[in-house]
Amino acid sequence: MKINIIKIPKIEDPRGNLSVIEKEVLPFEIKRVYYLYDVPAGAERGGHSHKEQQEFLIALSGSFDVIINDGKVEKSVTLNKPFEGLLITNGIWRELKNFSSGAVCLVVASDVFSEADYIRDFNEFLAISSK
Repeated sequence: MKINIIKIPKIEDPRGNLSVIEKEVLPFEIKRVYYLYDVPAGAERGGHSHKEQQEFLIALSGSFDVIINDGKVEKSVTLNKPFEGLLITNGIWRELKNFSSGAVCLVVASDVFSEADYIRDFNEFLAISSK
Protein backbone atom coordinates (compact mmCIF):
# COMPACT_ATOMS: atom_id res chain seq x y z
CA MET A 1 0.00 0.00 0.00
CA LYS A 2 1.31 3.44 -0.94
CA ILE A 3 1.36 5.03 2.52
CA ASN A 4 4.16 5.80 4.92
CA ILE A 5 4.54 7.17 8.44
CA ILE A 6 7.14 9.94 8.29
CA LYS A 7 8.87 11.39 11.34
CA ILE A 8 8.94 15.18 11.33
CA PRO A 9 12.17 16.67 12.66
CA LYS A 10 11.66 17.74 16.28
CA ILE A 11 13.77 20.33 18.04
CA GLU A 12 13.40 19.72 21.77
CA ASP A 13 13.65 22.69 24.08
CA PRO A 14 12.64 23.13 27.73
CA ARG A 15 10.55 26.12 26.60
CA GLY A 16 8.55 23.89 24.20
CA ASN A 17 9.24 21.69 21.21
CA LEU A 18 9.29 22.80 17.59
CA SER A 19 8.77 20.64 14.50
CA VAL A 20 9.54 21.75 10.95
CA ILE A 21 8.28 20.47 7.61
CA GLU A 22 10.72 21.51 4.89
CA LYS A 23 11.28 20.22 1.39
CA GLU A 24 13.53 17.38 2.60
CA VAL A 25 10.72 15.87 4.73
CA LEU A 26 8.16 15.25 1.99
CA PRO A 27 8.54 13.72 -1.49
CA PHE A 28 6.53 16.54 -3.10
CA GLU A 29 6.43 20.30 -3.36
CA ILE A 30 3.87 21.79 -0.97
CA LYS A 31 1.08 23.54 -2.88
CA ARG A 32 -1.70 23.70 -0.27
CA VAL A 33 -2.10 23.47 3.50
CA TYR A 34 -5.42 23.13 5.32
CA TYR A 35 -6.68 21.80 8.64
CA LEU A 36 -9.73 20.14 10.14
CA TYR A 37 -10.91 21.08 13.63
CA ASP A 38 -14.06 21.21 15.76
CA VAL A 39 -15.11 17.89 14.25
CA PRO A 40 -18.28 16.82 16.12
CA ALA A 41 -18.31 13.53 18.03
CA GLY A 42 -19.11 10.66 15.67
CA ALA A 43 -18.51 12.72 12.51
CA GLU A 44 -16.31 11.43 9.70
CA ARG A 45 -14.18 13.31 7.19
CA GLY A 46 -12.44 12.24 4.01
CA GLY A 47 -14.38 9.60 2.13
CA HIS A 48 -12.49 10.06 -1.12
CA SER A 49 -9.38 9.26 -3.13
CA HIS A 50 -7.21 11.43 -5.36
CA LYS A 51 -6.20 10.64 -8.93
CA GLU A 52 -2.92 12.60 -8.72
CA GLN A 53 -2.61 14.52 -5.46
CA GLN A 54 -0.58 13.28 -2.50
CA GLU A 55 -1.32 14.32 1.08
CA PHE A 56 0.51 14.30 4.39
CA LEU A 57 -1.77 14.17 7.47
CA ILE A 58 -0.65 15.19 10.96
CA ALA A 59 -2.52 15.18 14.27
CA LEU A 60 -1.39 18.57 15.58
CA SER A 61 -3.57 18.06 18.65
CA GLY A 62 -5.57 15.10 19.92
CA SER A 63 -6.01 11.98 17.85
CA PHE A 64 -8.00 10.43 15.02
CA ASP A 65 -8.00 7.26 12.93
CA VAL A 66 -7.27 7.18 9.21
CA ILE A 67 -8.86 4.21 7.44
CA ILE A 68 -7.02 3.64 4.18
CA ASN A 69 -7.88 1.28 1.34
CA ASP A 70 -5.99 0.59 -1.88
CA GLY A 71 -8.84 -1.43 -3.42
CA LYS A 72 -7.45 -4.71 -2.08
CA VAL A 73 -6.41 -4.13 1.52
CA GLU A 74 -7.92 -1.92 4.21
CA LYS A 75 -5.82 -0.66 7.10
CA SER A 76 -6.34 1.68 10.05
CA VAL A 77 -3.68 4.10 11.29
CA THR A 78 -4.09 6.17 14.46
CA LEU A 79 -2.44 9.57 14.34
CA ASN A 80 -1.77 11.16 17.73
CA LYS A 81 1.74 12.68 17.65
CA PRO A 82 2.49 16.15 16.25
CA PHE A 83 5.99 15.05 15.21
CA GLU A 84 4.93 12.35 12.75
CA GLY A 85 2.47 12.18 9.91
CA LEU A 86 0.91 9.83 7.40
CA LEU A 87 1.91 10.21 3.76
CA ILE A 88 -0.92 9.07 1.48
CA THR A 89 -0.04 8.87 -2.20
CA ASN A 90 -2.58 9.05 -5.00
CA GLY A 91 -4.96 6.14 -5.61
CA ILE A 92 -5.66 5.49 -1.91
CA TRP A 93 -9.15 5.83 -0.42
CA ARG A 94 -9.16 7.54 2.98
CA GLU A 95 -11.68 8.07 5.75
CA LEU A 96 -10.98 9.98 8.96
CA LYS A 97 -12.87 8.82 12.05
CA ASN A 98 -12.86 8.79 15.84
CA PHE A 99 -11.70 12.37 16.36
CA SER A 100 -10.88 13.07 20.00
CA SER A 101 -12.14 16.24 21.62
CA GLY A 102 -9.98 19.14 20.47
CA ALA A 103 -8.32 17.18 17.65
CA VAL A 104 -6.72 19.17 14.85
CA CYS A 105 -5.73 17.44 11.59
CA LEU A 106 -3.23 19.33 9.45
CA VAL A 107 -3.13 18.33 5.77
CA VAL A 108 -0.17 19.25 3.57
CA ALA A 109 -1.01 18.64 -0.10
CA SER A 110 0.98 18.32 -3.31
CA ASP A 111 -1.49 20.38 -5.34
CA VAL A 112 -4.13 23.07 -5.13
CA PHE A 113 -7.78 22.08 -4.89
CA SER A 114 -9.25 20.58 -8.05
CA GLU A 115 -12.60 18.78 -7.90
CA ALA A 116 -11.59 16.82 -11.04
CA ASP A 117 -8.82 15.11 -9.02
CA TYR A 118 -11.29 13.62 -6.51
CA ILE A 119 -12.98 10.23 -6.62
CA ARG A 120 -15.84 10.54 -4.13
CA ASP A 121 -17.73 7.32 -4.89
CA PHE A 122 -16.24 4.19 -3.28
CA ASN A 123 -17.58 1.83 -5.99
CA GLU A 124 -16.04 4.02 -8.70
CA PHE A 125 -12.76 3.96 -6.74
CA LEU A 126 -12.87 0.14 -6.56
CA ALA A 127 -13.52 -0.11 -10.31
CA ILE A 128 -10.57 2.20 -11.10
CA SER A 129 -8.20 0.56 -8.59
CA SER A 130 -8.85 -2.92 -9.99
CA LYS A 131 -7.49 -1.91 -13.42
